[in-house]
Amino acid sequence: AVNVALALWAYLVGVRRVNRASRRPPHVLYGRWPAWCTACWTIGLALIAIAYLGPMGAWGHTFFWVHMTQHLVVTMAAAPLLVLGAPITLCYRASGAAGRRALVRGLRSPVAQVLTNPYVTWLLFAGVLLGAHFTPFYDWALGSHGVSAMVEQPMFLIAAVLYYLPLIGPNLLPSRPSHGLRLVSLALMMIPEATIGAVRVPVTLKMRLGWDDDNWTAPELVRALEDAGIAGVFIHGRTRQQGFSGSVKLEGIRRVAAAARRIPVQAFWAIRNAPRMRPGFRQ
Repeated sequence: AVNVALALWAYLVGVRRVNRASRRPPHVLYGRWPAWCTACWTIGLALIAIAYLGPMGAWGHTFFWVHMTQHLVVTMAAAPLLVLGAPITLCYRASGAAGRRALVRGLRSPVAQVLTNPYVTWLLFAGVLLGAHFTPFYDWALGSHGVSAMVEQPMFLIAAVLYYLPLIGPNLLPSRPSHGLRLVSLALMMIPEATIGAVRVPVTLKMRLGWDDDNWTAPELVRALEDAGIAGVFIHGRTRQQGFSGSVKLEGIRRVAAAARRIPVQAFWAIRNAPRMRPGFRQ
């Protein structure tokens, strides 16, 4: 929240300086700062706040569709809006002579030329999209809130901003690709995005009813797993406290089966003959 607020505050301070200077020569030639740029920057920051700080941020580790929606909001909406806000051009116009010279030197540096090269930014963005979902990084980020908040989320945002920077917006850059190359880049970016959406690896899970008789967490967990795309669940009809002793909780199995909406649920209980099977089927 602090980062978003600081980004908005710094931008508005720059807009105020530009608008004040626009009344004096030679700045009057450039005019006031475009309101649509300010709107794009503000909406982009608002979308980041919605994706990472609101309810979506709280449920991103629980529901897979929320997690993917966060990525879509940030990479497909917030990032291009931030680029359309033209923060580099605003920084240039709001700075003094020394600041402008330093900014131009930075933009002409080899590092800036590499980071704004459309071929490099395409490979970087595609690499982040594929690498974050098809490497061990996915499990690492999924299992740690700190990694997700401090590594994954900034990584997606930075890669997306760098990708859109040479393609859209009135930012000052060392060079810009042709309009044809921009269209080709946007079209080819659909390949890694479609790959992530199309690949489906069947995953099943075996679990117990819960820790003890007072905490049957399996019915709630099976819905979250189903939402995440799991292919099926195998339920052991005992709790962790029971181990492999004690009676099987057929009522618990029934609740898990009732909680699942689309996936199959297979149950385990002490079945040694046909008569012992019937109570389970009745449940």
